Amino acid sequence: MQISSSSFNQAVEQLSSLPGIGKKTALRLVLKLLNRSKEDLRYFGNVFIELSEDINYCNTCFNISENHTCSICSNLNRNNQVICVVENVLDVIAIENTNQYKGKYHVLGGIISPMEGIGPNDIKVNELIQRVQTENINELIMALSTTMEGDATNFYIYKKLKEFDVKITTIARGIGIGDELEYTDELTLGRSILNRIPFENTLSI
Repeated sequence: MQISSSSFNQAVEQLSSLPGIGKKTALRLVLKLLNRSKEDLRYFGNVFIELSEDINYCNTCFNISENHTCSICSNLNRNNQVICVVENVLDVIAIENTNQYKGKYHVLGGIISPMEGIGPNDIKVNELIQRVQTENINELIMALSTTMEGDATNFYIYKKLKEFDVKITTIARGIGIGDELEYTDELTLGRSILNRIPFENTLSI
């Protein structure tokens, strides 16, 4: 049953469009928000308006940033010769929380998934190849989720870059098959990065 208010129903529709939030949850959230003062609601909404206006994507690695270059890419203390390839920004956050990695990143913005209509041209693979061609990169760490789609994306990138003078490694399989990085505990993820192995060693596994 819908409330006879277009504003209320639109708010429910917008919240339920978010991943993991169904109509019932959205309905409860909107009712909770209505219990706040008008000033709190205005502030709540303005935070997201400012987010859309202030947040950009790094021109180099495609991490979220308030500037054209993110704080990781502009950090002179990071290792410029190592790039960790991840699916999304949540993976950057997960790896940073381990305090075990001091290189740079490349955020693909997705993984290859024919079932969902996502091909190599829909993610930042060409931009990664360009970075390998133009930057002094010694190693690429493939840190994608251990799913069929993640493995397929790893293999595609490996084929594209295996002729270049760059070491390609992958995180150790301390992470269970089918697991996503953002849900992996920091200790396991940190060890997986430190104990990474050459990617070609995984092809016979």
